Amino acid sequence: MTIFHCSLEFASCYVYSPIGVRDVSQRSRLLRELLKSADAHFLQRYAERVRLEAEGRPEFSEFFGPDAVLVPVPGNARSDLQKPTVSEQLAVHLVAQGLGAAVWTGLKRIRAVPKSATAAAGDRPSLDVHYESFRVEPPAAHVSRLVLLDDVVTKGRTLLAAAMRVRESCPHATVRGFALLRTMGRVPEVERLVEPCVGRIRLRGGDAQRTP
Repeated sequence: MTIFHCSLEFASCYVYSPIGVRDVSQRSRLLRELLKSADAHFLQRYAERVRLEAEGRPEFSEFFGPDAVLVPVPGNARSDLQKPTVSEQLAVHLVAQGLGAAVWTGLKRIRAVPKSATAAAGDRPSLDVHYESFRVEPPAAHVSRLVLLDDVVTKGRTLLAAAMRVRESCPHATVRGFALLRTMGRVPEVERLVEPCVGRIRLRGGDAQRTP
């Protein structure tokens, strides 16, 4: 793996608890299921909520705007085998909300990787595995601001590996990440579903570390 800008500023809007038992935590898991189902109605609602949060949060201005190009992060399957991903569909809805100029699908998955959600802890794909599974088809036109878009961020391996690949092909562009939902695996319960944040994913000891 080429070490290339080993950190990534990211933002997210919703939170998700995989282990909480209280009502809000259970609702967060339903939110995740609805997101993964790629239902157009819910994707539009989520995009609308992101727009509302962006309008009220100056820190989100670095992630969205008329010059931001949204880059959907591919799913775990090879890009030539999978249907349009949740991230691709969400990107279209975000652009429709005026949060980006266009969707660029130049980031490709050339080999499948195991799904982290269903793999045992020791079998989850590493940062290196994600990095080697990505390739980039350079954009036809110059781009200055790219936002990698994923549906869910956990440790941040996928987003960080994708950022490394994209920066190799677009070294003059500013690259940030956005995930609609962030996993709160070490927090027993979440108190609310909407909890926007801006944070950073860093390379630490060969692995990704997400804050917050």
